[in-house]
Amino acid sequence: MEEKIYLYYTNDLHSNFAQWPRVTEYIKQARKKHQVANEPNYVFDIGDHVDRMHPITEAFRGKGNISLLNDAGYDFVTLGNNEGITLSHNELFHLYDEANFQVLCANLHSTAEQSPSWLQPTVRIQTNQGVRIGIIGLTAPFNDYYHLLDWHISDPFASLETYIADLKQSSDIIVLLSHLGISEDQEIARRFKDVDVILGGHTHHLLRTGEAVNQAIITAAGKHCYYIGEVILTWEHQEQKLVKKEAYTTDISDYPMNTQTEERLNELQVESNRILAKPVVTIEEPIEVNWFKTTTIMQRLTEKVHQATNADCAMFNSGLLLDGFQAGTITYGDVHSVCPHPINPCMVELSGAELLEVIRATYTAEFIDLELKGFGFRGKVIGNMVFSGIQVETGQHRQGHTYVETVQVNGSPIIPTKLYNVVTADTFTFGRMLPEIAKSEKKRYILPAFIRDYLAETLQEHYG
Repeated sequence: MEEKIYLYYTNDLHSNFAQWPRVTEYIKQARKKHQVANEPNYVFDIGDHVDRMHPITEAFRGKGNISLLNDAGYDFVTLGNNEGITLSHNELFHLYDEANFQVLCANLHSTAEQSPSWLQPTVRIQTNQGVRIGIIGLTAPFNDYYHLLDWHISDPFASLETYIADLKQSSDIIVLLSHLGISEDQEIARRFKDVDVILGGHTHHLLRTGEAVNQAIITAAGKHCYYIGEVILTWEHQEQKLVKKEAYTTDISDYPMNTQTEERLNELQVESNRILAKPVVTIEEPIEVNWFKTTTIMQRLTEKVHQATNADCAMFNSGLLLDGFQAGTITYGDVHSVCPHPINPCMVELSGAELLEVIRATYTAEFIDLELKGFGFRGKVIGNMVFSGIQVETGQHRQGHTYVETVQVNGSPIIPTKLYNVVTADTFTFGRMLPEIAKSEKKRYILPAFIRDYLAETLQEHYG
């Protein structure tokens, strides 16, 4: 006799709540169908449901997201880096206090106190016909951030080694909730023969029909929940083994909206507007923002972070500010709207020669006009780089391109062999935009304040 087991999952919503009523409706309809047919079915989220770029998430520090997951009827979730490193220790510690689902993450550990009551490394469930399913969760090890917030992420492969044998002894099927990314998922499938299903995320990859690697099927449903993932497992009871694994993703872009979820989102939006309506400052004249020029507000913000961190110098890109401010009262909601990125300052150590290469790169059109997606950046383009403690003399080629002639740091010529502490957006410590920064062996992330927190202080100091 065969039994089919249905697994539904979402990943990397990033608080794209415009899609969430569709997600809820799809899940509720699917579960209703399986309930009528008496078929086992479970719903999972693979992390980064939270993103503080959205005012609801900002106002409620993620707890609004949890209420939405509750309303949709989720069974199990793991957490992503946006849950883990964009909230204070206390906020994450209590994030899931009211969750109606189980939170699984085998490699998250509190270093400040006991672990939160909601956190479990693994869980074992059983279908009505007796198939035993072991589930384990893992998240990406961004320990340069986590350690500053009194958490530690152990190596995901070592965590699997710790739990997998015991989980296998009491399970017929093992499902991994992986907020690790596609490369790590593939390596896990190669190294751990007991893992049957990997529900993936983090790197925003879309596997329309899954990917078979050894015995495992790897899945992922892109980002922002335009797709919902589904895995169908067929268990043969007579042979006592898994005989078929199927993976699909369904485009729900045009799926009907769940009206109760729409109403709930409206309620959360009204309440978040109220929370974020606290005034920051009142101004008599508008404040200009320009992504391609050095404006006064951007210069003052860069100087503010420079002074607050005691760095040798600072550099921040104008694209961090999405818009200007109109005359009148500026609220925290306005500050969030102008600077929504979950981005922290980061102190990096660069030699003078490396710093010079970074500065030269920031004057190129390829850098200024880059339409960046990800790495915490939620804007349109990188924009013009603004400096504090750095004086740059430029010239122009015949073709009109700007080039760097000379650079001084705090009034003295830059010394190629000297080491400088440079504070900048943590965005540039990832990827290949500014490789000298990304490759720096000494980085100190400054948490938990975001760039917008320094922006609010800048407004109060200079425009109050």
